[in-house]
Amino acid sequence: MVPKKQQMAVIGAGLMGHGIALTLARAGQYVTISDPHAETLKSAPKRISDSLKVLGADEAKIARALKMIELCSSIGSAVRNADFVFEAAPEKLDLKRQIFAEVEEHAPDHAVLASNTSVIQITRIMEGLKLRERALGTHWWNPPHLIPLVEVIKTEWTDGDVARRMYALLESAGKTPVIVEKDVPGFIGNRLQHALWREAVSLVERGICDAEAVDTVVKSCFGRRLAVLGPLENADLVGTDLTLDIHENVLFDLESRQGPSPYLEQLVRDGKLGMKTGEGFRKWTETEANEVRARVARHLTRLEGILDD
Repeated sequence: MVPKKQQMAVIGAGLMGHGIALTLARAGQYVTISDPHAETLKSAPKRISDSLKVLGADEAKIARALKMIELCSSIGSAVRNADFVFEAAPEKLDLKRQIFAEVEEHAPDHAVLASNTSVIQITRIMEGLKLRERALGTHWWNPPHLIPLVEVIKTEWTDGDVARRMYALLESAGKTPVIVEKDVPGFIGNRLQHALWREAVSLVERGICDAEAVDTVVKSCFGRRLAVLGPLENADLVGTDLTLDIHENVLFDLESRQGPSPYLEQLVRDGKLGMKTGEGFRKWTETEANEVRARVARHLTRLEGILDD
């Protein structure tokens, strides 16, 4: 059993940080949050409350969760009694290294140190620490309070017991952790996701179809079963012999370039950055973009309830 009322510290009160904090607080853990931006830190309780409402929490549950959370003006004050530290800063290697140097200066020696990063190798972030055996990665997915998965990434120095403690903590908080035994760029999920994205971009770049057709195929076909049938389960379901036959006839023509797509690079050069600029692979009005965001939140909330039944 994982003890309740342990001290968690979350460094960063933004989109990921506030979701990590509310998940741990809901699980009965004390949480301190720090952020260098005063307004971001100050707004964290309101954003946590709003996110809990999306999850269906009533006012009493929201109040209980908020009572478990303390805002701290500095990293030092946030981590001084921490049992676990979760860094959720922007994806900048030097910044993360600086944060962990400060964390290690103030946190107890027994504290487990975790970086929430999407693709940066944990080894690169943690290599300057004195006690590297207690450091690992925890890749939470956005939004962290709605997506069950957390990838627990070990480095060559990570103590096995530290990884097991983190796994148990996350599982007790209602997450679905997996252990990543080797620290490779992108870990598991983003390697799979961006292999799909690379082929999706290539289909549009080569004029095979437009972006809307790509998204329609995924959403209306194999995407519908991915939540309950993983790709290797599917391969076993149809048979590895059929899977091999398909690979012999299609893999040679799939996109295999090692760098980014020139088409994607041109979109960025042209300032077509997606929903935030009104155009990326497709054109977006603000209303359309907001509806997509709301649809995703509704879907994830409903899906969690369905899969729990």
